Amino acid sequence: MSTPEERLSELGITLPPAMKAVANYVPFVISGNQLFVSGQVSATPDGRITGRLGETMDLPAGQQAARYCGINLIAQCKAAVGELSKIKRVVKLGGFVNCHPLFTDIPQVINGCSDLMVEVFGENGRHARSAVACPTLPLGVAVEIDGVFEIDS
Repeated sequence: MSTPEERLSELGITLPPAMKAVANYVPFVISGNQLFVSGQVSATPDGRITGRLGETMDLPAGQQAARYCGINLIAQCKAAVGELSKIKRVVKLGGFVNCHPLFTDIPQVINGCSDLMVEVFGENGRHARSAVACPTLPLGVAVEIDGVFEIDS
């Protein structure tokens, strides 16, 4: 089986530098054999993906925004542990979607990140998850997702 880095390459994904914190928190914390990654926003190397699902963004755009959150989560994992093969399992994702009150496809938006985790980590990428609607998110982003990962200790 190929490594997570090889799978990223096969998917044509180059990890960006891990994002720096924008307030009074740290990007990640390791406690025992768990890695807690702070919420990663929908941002590309060119800038943040802003917008509101059901108003200025449709479902496919939201799924792409969530995928970028996943890429940023993986970049934080790499910054935390070095080689991604040290990630034993994606344990849980918490997804937040900036959306109109009548927009109900919140779980489908977060699938953009969940699908990426399975593509990169295989069966160990399957995880528990929450998906929540929000009236707004920091910096006006469309999606924010945090994660808990089991790591080799």
